[in-house]
Amino acid sequence: MPFDYGLETLSPAFEDRPIPYIAYGARFPTLTANQLTQTLAANRVFIIAGKALSENTPALTRLKSAIENQTSVKVVGVHIGIAPHTPWDQVVAIANEARTAFDGEITDRDVIITLGGGSITDGAKVIAWILANPNVKESNDLEQYYAASEGHDPEKLPKPVVRVVSIPTTLSGGEYQNLAGVTRSDGSGQKCPFYPPVRNPSLVLLDPDLTTTTPSKVWLSTGVRAIDHCVETLCSLQSNVQADEAAERGLRRLVSSLLRTKGHGHDLEARFESQMGVIEAMFAVSSGVPLGASHAIGHQLGPLGVGHGETSCIMLPAVCKWNAKQGANIERQAIARDILLQTAEVRKLIEANGKTVDDLNLGDLIDLVIRALGMPRTLTDVGVAQDKFDMLAKNTLTDQWAATNATPITTKEQVLEILEMVV
Repeated sequence: MPFDYGLETLSPAFEDRPIPYIAYGARFPTLTANQLTQTLAANRVFIIAGKALSENTPALTRLKSAIENQTSVKVVGVHIGIAPHTPWDQVVAIANEARTAFDGEITDRDVIITLGGGSITDGAKVIAWILANPNVKESNDLEQYYAASEGHDPEKLPKPVVRVVSIPTTLSGGEYQNLAGVTRSDGSGQKCPFYPPVRNPSLVLLDPDLTTTTPSKVWLSTGVRAIDHCVETLCSLQSNVQADEAAERGLRRLVSSLLRTKGHGHDLEARFESQMGVIEAMFAVSSGVPLGASHAIGHQLGPLGVGHGETSCIMLPAVCKWNAKQGANIERQAIARDILLQTAEVRKLIEANGKTVDDLNLGDLIDLVIRALGMPRTLTDVGVAQDKFDMLAKNTLTDQWAATNATPITTKEQVLEILEMVV
């Protein structure tokens, strides 16, 4: 899909789902102003913006200026920053801040705008849910929402009224699903999944030029996370045709565009292609296909300070190699391998590294791509020492994707074997 400023477009992100919609084709301040008035008929907005983005770039100032000067929408409040992995206490505190800013009266013409990465997006999804219940004011009050999510019965709680509009600056993809991860603030490091009953965000605004403010490491690593979604979908023994087709499209778009962006950081066409690839990846992973050990282990690395994208950079090639060694999903891996071999940029990498196609299995090809992107490839690279391996292995066994790996992960020893591959 070619990218062009000046041709503003609004369409569903997914053909089979009512939300979110995506809009693109204008710079994000103008795009936001237009969509607030023309699509959402908004009255008031509360903005949650990334700290580094707000302090180091004029992005927040430009956003506020456009809303205030081009619309009649009132900016009732701005909150800057949410810590990585979306701490529980911060989510409740920001919800209280937003409730005060909205004067306690929330309508469907009120909007939360997120400007930044995945932690802010996840926070906003839960904050919108909290705002539907005036009795949630303290951290302990949020337990009922987590319990409802754990019991897969979120409908028994009030549905969100306020709508969330996301302006993403990374490729994390959280803006395309209702699932939100919130980390307990009690020191346990437990990341808790929340499933609000109404899918938010309702609208995602895409501006590839804005993403040039994102550190290259963050942009590329979150892109590899999306590649992980595609590969583990394609390698799943429980996938389906619809998910496979989306994963294939996403994998092609992401690998090609990320390698192009690595070489030319201001290639807006490539950046937009990556944003479109994430939509395909998120469609694949939200199609009910169980994922595997790369995701299972990666979830446990997050609380140790490893970014989600970095976990995929390290674990995905190793998991592919380990599964192949078990003979678990050879035919499925061959499908993903063939897709990569059909990508011109990957073929150039193979030639540049003096390799031949016959030399490389799926794990090798993914490793080649990740190294070309300059991303970390070992746990040592991200400061995770071997004395953490035992805890990592035990925690991995509690993750839902451990048992659905192509070779089910049921013992600590299996996890340790994979971890030893990426010391």
